[in-house]
Amino acid sequence: MHPALLAIREATLATPFEGDLWLVGGAVRDELLGIRTGTDFDMVTRGSAPELARRLYDLGVSSIPPVTYERFGTAMVHVEGINVELVTARRESYDEGSRKPNVEPATYYEDALRRDFTVNTLMRSLHTGELRDILGKGLDDLEARILRTPRDPIQTFVDDPLRMLRAVRFRWKLGFTPAAGLYESIVDSRHRLGIVSFERIRDEFVKMLGHPSAPDALQDLMQLGLFEIFAPEFLPMVDCEQGKYHHLDVWDHTMLVLRNAGCEDLTLSLGALLHDVGKPPTRTVDEEGNTRFFSHEVVGAQMSRHILRRLKFAERDIDRVAQLVKNHMRLGSSPTFSPAAARRVLRDLGDQTERLLDLVEADTSALRPGVRVMELRTIRERLATVQMATPRETLQSPLSGREIMELTGVPAGPEVGRIKAYLTEQVLEGSLAPNDKESAKRMIVERFDGANGG
Repeated sequence: MHPALLAIREATLATPFEGDLWLVGGAVRDELLGIRTGTDFDMVTRGSAPELARRLYDLGVSSIPPVTYERFGTAMVHVEGINVELVTARRESYDEGSRKPNVEPATYYEDALRRDFTVNTLMRSLHTGELRDILGKGLDDLEARILRTPRDPIQTFVDDPLRMLRAVRFRWKLGFTPAAGLYESIVDSRHRLGIVSFERIRDEFVKMLGHPSAPDALQDLMQLGLFEIFAPEFLPMVDCEQGKYHHLDVWDHTMLVLRNAGCEDLTLSLGALLHDVGKPPTRTVDEEGNTRFFSHEVVGAQMSRHILRRLKFAERDIDRVAQLVKNHMRLGSSPTFSPAAARRVLRDLGDQTERLLDLVEADTSALRPGVRVMELRTIRERLATVQMATPRETLQSPLSGREIMELTGVPAGPEVGRIKAYLTEQVLEGSLAPNDKESAKRMIVERFDGANGG
């Protein structure tokens, strides 16, 4: 038993909560499936969850004052370094157009009926270890690996539309089969997802991307029409043909790139998902039948920012994803990868350089079999060599703006910026060594005097 659960167990012995406090949901489900449980613990009691939270804080078991929501009978405590959610058993009813339920105290059976799936209604007593299948369906569905709602699925999804995304995630994460009618009910109810906050949608979406089954889950989101609600930009990627170098349309190619990229790095996963989102709006076919996507990486970066801002991602994360999308064509833009090109990539991408290489490798691996692709091993070696010789922080003008003004007498303004940019360009081209102030001064004196007829 996790130390947090042990601490709560000990603190509730010989109290009204002894024998009336149950672990419920994913922790019980995953334990029975033999999946290593994390630290996402939900507990239910017929007593008052806010009262229990206050008791745990007063006893020093919870390290923070309880975060309580009296209206919903829920509370959050922080025990042994993790958050634990406490819930009073309740029944819920919903008003049309609202995601916030009307709540009343209820039995454990009624509480189970309001939950998302039968396999998440299984309960284990914190004090005795007793396992209870309150609906009489959870254990059978767990053994058969069936994903089923406790009530009519339409009602379950209408009450909390985010459960439609959870159904897709659980199907692929757990390897379950949707019960008959479950996916059809999602299609019929999908418009309800529009009342859910984008923050909640983002959190569920991120969990999908963090599992190797992400491409399968995203295929379901597309087929069920859920992307129509929160990311309609993906829809035109389906059936968008790409020409001779590709054997898949833009969407299927993107899913293969996402699979190639893996699921360990969220920024890379988002870059893989969005790298070709700009292709449908830029697609052209010339008179000879060649398919082109001019500047799709630039358009795609702009679209990526729009999509990720809608989903309330942090601006820093948005910048990093958009940078990958904008640069994903960069390494193949010239037949050779010169030291100057390597210096520019390192200057512009910095600590994202390796991530860009991983994205390009995932992308090129998804081209039509037999298509000749760039030699990434050579590019990686060139980048490593250049980085050793000229660290990123040295890839700039050896002279500051103030030093340029003192040398040339040029007042502060655009001309100083142009001179500084010229020196930076010489460093990138290898004509000027990093930090070589004396050579930089000679270059500027010669160039400045020449420009003024000296």
